[in-house]
Amino acid sequence: MYDCLILGGGVIGLSLAYELAGHGLRVSVIDRGAPGRQASWAGAGILPPATNRPGDPPELRLAGLSHELHAQWAADLRELTGIDNGYRRCGGIYIARDAQAAGQLDQQMTDWHRRDVRVEPLTAEALHRLEPSLLPEFDDEPNIAACHVPDECQIRNPRHLKALLMACARRGVSIEAGVAAEDFQVRGGRIERVFTSAGPLQAGSICLACGSWSASLARRLQLSLPVRPVRGQIVLLASDRPVLSKIINEGSRYLVPRPDGRILIGSTEEEAGFDARPTAEGIAALVDFGRSLAPALGQMPIERSWAGLRPGSADGRPYLGRAAELENLYIATGHFRSGLQLAPATARVVGELIRGEKPSIDLAAFDPQRR
Repeated sequence: MYDCLILGGGVIGLSLAYELAGHGLRVSVIDRGAPGRQASWAGAGILPPATNRPGDPPELRLAGLSHELHAQWAADLRELTGIDNGYRRCGGIYIARDAQAAGQLDQQMTDWHRRDVRVEPLTAEALHRLEPSLLPEFDDEPNIAACHVPDECQIRNPRHLKALLMACARRGVSIEAGVAAEDFQVRGGRIERVFTSAGPLQAGSICLACGSWSASLARRLQLSLPVRPVRGQIVLLASDRPVLSKIINEGSRYLVPRPDGRILIGSTEEEAGFDARPTAEGIAALVDFGRSLAPALGQMPIERSWAGLRPGSADGRPYLGRAAELENLYIATGHFRSGLQLAPATARVVGELIRGEKPSIDLAAFDPQRR
């Protein structure tokens, strides 16, 4: 029997498996499809800067802890697997192109300063020095504001997932693709068996980490877990030379340059159920957005486009912790756009909980039973 059975093989489930196995636990992961191929794979891999300071709100501390862990995880995964997951500190630029957005960006800069995150307001001259291809009209538009955040990082999602899968296997984790959890046997306030498409499984602890599919499984246990799928589309442009060097952020959309010259443009937020197909309208809107920031992108060919289903929660915070009604059921889902960013810290604190230790961060704000 396993010490922990993790339902869901996305970045959250695999990170938790990697963490638990590193502490000597026997771990199994099952996934209804191919592990590491849903929203975790589809994201752009942006890692915003964050600090982990006592007294900060728990969601900021979770982001700060992950920011501390990502560099170490990247080094450890490379040593264990030989795979470079693309982690690098490239810096980010944040743009506002109207008066309201400029006011919000000014408040964001104030918040960053308060939390000891390095941030530099940019004049038009400074912006063009950093990114010559960006916003040629900046000089003539008084409502445009921008800042540079030197410690923003990026990671290559597919490479990171590949490294996690290999690292888990090397730590003895059992990973089963195409195995769906279907029902549960509960007795005495504990889950005794998980009935799957491949037969029943048993484990001392069960962790529900199925992303957008978590709500339907929770209902099988008479639990309310308001997670819904939110479609995000991305388009990848190809180039034989780098056009940008830093991540460019404007509101919920972004440009992410890769060292090989490719540029990711994302991302939409659509209530489309479980339809993960990109649309002509969505991709065209993203291309127009990219061209409006850097006209040179209009000459770059589209290499491919895709979409992922992010697991949105009711209040924007993930659900992390033990289910009150079932003493051996743990929840780790609802990370929305921040699954890859928050995965190392999520694995740390949920792993501590499963091992019977006090979590490094107070998880009350992430209580799966909150309403």
